Amino acid sequence: MKKQTILSNKIYLYMTEFFAGMSVMAVELGASRLLAPYFSSSQIVWTIIIGTIMIAMALGNIYGGRTADKNPNPDKLYVRIIIAAIWIAAIPVVGKYIILGISALLVFTVNNNLLIWAAFSACMILFVFPLFLLGTVTPSLAKYTVDSLEDNGKTVGNLGAFNTIGSIIGTFLPTFVTIPAVGTSVTFLIFSGILLLLGLAYFINTKGEKVFCIISALLFVICTIFGSSGSFAFWTKDLTYEGESIYNYLQVKEDKDSVILSTNVLFGVQSIRKKDDSLTGMYYDYALAAPFLAGVNRKENLNVLILGMGTGTFASQCERYFDTLTVEGVEIDRKITDLAEQYFELPADVKVTTYDGRAYLAAVDLKYDVIMVDAYQDITIPFQMSSVEFFTMVKEHLTPDGVMVVNMNMRGKKEGNINQYLSDTIASVFDQVYTVDVENSSNRELFAFADESQMDMFRKDIAGIQDNELYALMKHVSGHMKFYKKGNYRMTDDKAPVELLGMKVIDEMIREEVKDYKEIFEKEGLKGVLEQLN
Repeated sequence: MKKQTILSNKIYLYMTEFFAGMSVMAVELGASRLLAPYFSSSQIVWTIIIGTIMIAMALGNIYGGRTADKNPNPDKLYVRIIIAAIWIAAIPVVGKYIILGISALLVFTVNNNLLIWAAFSACMILFVFPLFLLGTVTPSLAKYTVDSLEDNGKTVGNLGAFNTIGSIIGTFLPTFVTIPAVGTSVTFLIFSGILLLLGLAYFINTKGEKVFCIISALLFVICTIFGSSGSFAFWTKDLTYEGESIYNYLQVKEDKDSVILSTNVLFGVQSIRKKDDSLTGMYYDYALAAPFLAGVNRKENLNVLILGMGTGTFASQCERYFDTLTVEGVEIDRKITDLAEQYFELPADVKVTTYDGRAYLAAVDLKYDVIMVDAYQDITIPFQMSSVEFFTMVKEHLTPDGVMVVNMNMRGKKEGNINQYLSDTIASVFDQVYTVDVENSSNRELFAFADESQMDMFRKDIAGIQDNELYALMKHVSGHMKFYKKGNYRMTDDKAPVELLGMKVIDEMIREEVKDYKEIFEKEGLKGVLEQLN
């Protein structure tokens, strides 16, 4: 009789439903943040996360309903909840190793759609089982809470309501509170702890499964110790800063020459500050051609807008090399701006607005001489900033001789690649489009403007550059800039398949990078690859 005491209180059963729903959504959002530093936060990755979780929940619903009918023992439900809690608590401990292990294995075995297969495999291994167990909660609770056929509709409706309310809170709480405040790992631990307490409360009340409860509590403590302070880039030592914002994983690393911001542990550099104030050797340097194209030597003042400010690499360079510039930036992630001020010596007179780049253009009625579009982060390209409508908006905010410069960070070789789509889209809006490939990188800079004579003025103006390093670079840029002949690939707000296009280039780049290692793997196996790496 004692075993039924806590179950006789429907509030407790409703709370079980509430916290189960909350935890499912928290794990889903945590999954996106766990995968993003390795696979990006593109729509493809989100689709994989949502799809696998829905599969897990559907299977859990079926299994939970059948087992509740065959053996309506609530002990089994709360054992499943505790197992799910411990599994979720273990994700911060082992998740990053599993993700990298899967990626390393698939690099040598998969030729196409690597990102899809790697993200899907990681989701299946890490998240399907615990969410399958949580999927059994609703049908099981329906069995324990329905007293008669007369009130079964009301009871099931209440269960659904508590689950939905929990899911709503589980959606907002991680995004706006726990992840920015304590990080993804601790967020997993918080919600797994809630589930664990829920299950322990049941068994404490019923005086059952004492050994199981003690072991579960000890495992949770172990996961808390080893999982609460782990680094996403666990192979990297002495990071200056590692943290998370509402939008990004953030990493600052420093050496004797430079300070670097990355928002992805596997791909790219988002911003860099050279300690000796020299050129970076990256695409930011090439973008300095834009002020010359806009006539910086012929105007008293040049207004520059940077969409995707980052920590201000381009803004700092503009102020260093030009005396007649006013620079402002738009950056959606306020935490990145804070890092810019703390670690990257962002000039105090550079105004930064925390906003989405396209939304900012829609909100202001200002004209600029140069607009830099640098919002294509890592391998993620926002579709709303890659369409005809967006580039038309940029053109409307330029002066008659204004210049748009776009950093395209995945230079593909095959027909119909993402850069070809972007270039054709821009060429359908601007009359003059020139591109130049950045040496020793996969980046390509695109310059778009109205008048052909601006290229002639650019070539004349660079002859008067006093700084030898900048002069040599601008001579290189002018000598390698190519007029872009418009093709038929275009992206619009309605149709911009940037994720699929980007993924094709990623596959191409990875195949090129691992070609030699793949040959070793085929001949000598994993041991041969490890020996080669060492």
